Amino acid sequence: MYEEVILLKLGEVVLKGLNRRRLEDLLVKNVKAALRGCGKTAVWESQSTIFVEFDDDDPDVDQAQAALKKVFGIMNLTRAYRGSYDWETLKKQTADYVAPTLMRAKTFKVDARRSDKKYPFKTPEICMLMGEYLLNQFPHLTVDVHHPDVIVSIEIRDGNAYIHTNPEKAAGGLPAGTGGHGMLMLSGGIDSPVAGYVMAKRGLKISAVHFESPPYTSDRAKEKVLTLAKKMSVYTGPVDLWVVPFTEIQEAIRDTCREDLFTIIMRRVMLKITCRLAREKNARCIITGESLGQVASQTLGAIQCTDNAADLPVFRPFIGSDKQEIVDIARAIDTFETSILPYEDCCTVFTPKHPKTNPYLEEVLEEEAKLDLDALTKDLTPEYLRITPWN
Repeated sequence: MYEEVILLKLGEVVLKGLNRRRLEDLLVKNVKAALRGCGKTAVWESQSTIFVEFDDDDPDVDQAQAALKKVFGIMNLTRAYRGSYDWETLKKQTADYVAPTLMRAKTFKVDARRSDKKYPFKTPEICMLMGEYLLNQFPHLTVDVHHPDVIVSIEIRDGNAYIHTNPEKAAGGLPAGTGGHGMLMLSGGIDSPVAGYVMAKRGLKISAVHFESPPYTSDRAKEKVLTLAKKMSVYTGPVDLWVVPFTEIQEAIRDTCREDLFTIIMRRVMLKITCRLAREKNARCIITGESLGQVASQTLGAIQCTDNAADLPVFRPFIGSDKQEIVDIARAIDTFETSILPYEDCCTVFTPKHPKTNPYLEEVLEEEAKLDLDALTKDLTPEYLRITPWN
């Protein structure tokens, strides 16, 4: 049984010039956080690769590998064996380590990288000599340099040799937290947690705000949102979540404003509260899961009226996506089944029978002016929750 390490290959981070060191440092920090609960590990970075070693006698490498595949900033990863620097020993170690994989394959090739220029063989020689040795050890194999079943990789670096086979695709993107801080409007639906995931993949630190309206919305609806935030945090890192009591405001809109404009005015008030909270928490943008034309409040006219209430940029990563594209991502990140649980959120409370799909800003502002928003929002006290993958 060989002692394994995990090699993490960096993605876009390596293209970031003078910012690269800062991004790499934060990525190593995120990797260490993802490995919490996987036993004692040592993590360091060298030459566009992050190395993970295990200090436990019986490490759970499978658990660590699954967790690391969800860390943004990693392009791919692979389990590897740190072999001998001596060539004759390395050949035997390579054949032994990759034997279970090669026995199931028909074709292979050897790929080598040699950053240690003191090594006695150059890269083409390593590929040729190791390939010849493996062919002798596994005579059922043939070499296919274009579409092999297995790629046997040898990396010579820092006085060590690392042996591994086909890498697995990881999350990609940029390390979460390197691109600023955004406030996600998190409902209980399919779209918003996926929007948070997508923007975190571009480097944003994600905080979130959720609006609840008891007794019209239940504790189960709130628990649903907490579960979504936790599932999202596996990728984004810890999420600061504020739950805003919204009942009184919704009742005031229902009792005071035109029914067909209820949803637009509600969305405007939500956005104003979210912007205020975002500024207090040093977030510099708002994120929503809206898609153009998906529902009545997401027509072009409705979006124009809603955005007028914001004093921060509003990011809508799915504005041009269809529902199936969003659902596919939701399934991939394990939020879909939670999102479709039949517990109403406050966006479905008092939904008008015939909402206006092409509102004009002037009429919306006229109706909204009937509300005393300063009084309605002055004493709001959101509940604060810290959501992590570990709580």
